[in-house]
Amino acid sequence: MSPSGMPSTDLLGEQIHAILADSATTHGLARTLRAAAKEIELHRYHYASRRAWPNGWINDKPAKVQIGGGAHRIDGFFNIDLVPPADLLWDIREGIPLQDGSTAEIFSEHFLEHIDYPRSAKHYVREARRVLVPGGRIITGVPDAAFALTQYPGPLDATDETIGRWYSKRDCLRDVNTRLDLVNLVFRDQDDDPTYTPHLWAYDHEKLVQLFTEAGFTTVEPWTFDPTMANPKRRWGSVYVVATR
Repeated sequence: MSPSGMPSTDLLGEQIHAILADSATTHGLARTLRAAAKEIELHRYHYASRRAWPNGWINDKPAKVQIGGGAHRIDGFFNIDLVPPADLLWDIREGIPLQDGSTAEIFSEHFLEHIDYPRSAKHYVREARRVLVPGGRIITGVPDAAFALTQYPGPLDATDETIGRWYSKRDCLRDVNTRLDLVNLVFRDQDDDPTYTPHLWAYDHEKLVQLFTEAGFTTVEPWTFDPTMANPKRRWGSVYVVATR
């Protein structure tokens, strides 16, 4: 048992895997438990780092920070993510582990849509403003909801470029039968493959401007795609902005 009297995450994880292995477990329960198992794994990473930095921020003051980059590394950037590889494993939904006014630039792409809105998304943007120096900037790229809707309503062509670029290696294609199916996949990205993390909110340029402006950023402008920073595979069908503190 944990100090709070709740079962430890190790015990919970074992119980979940036992239930998932039971052939009598219903489909709905299995989906829910897979999500819970993933959150337990992420909690372990975050908890280990939080024990090292109990105040919620690290001592270092990196000038440039990438958040949620996964395996995509940028020269000169300190990488914060919830899964390896990263320079620091941290759950950004709980705040950015940097001191006030300690960094000049933050970069993230295809991260924001994976955290819940409004709580986590708005908290993240407020935290970004807190840790940036005056005049510092945050560059954000997400799948462009406006782009996904450009051909809706309308028939779905089996040779649709979105399918070819984003989903050609996925086993969900047999269930993308209409244009709205494709829109749902872009917006939600939810299927039964635990390899992929669901999308929890859709963004376009207007929404990004509103989100960062509400948090107090002075300007929010389109960002000119820079392949030395951003993943070239993300350029197509994405929208990027740069918000200045």
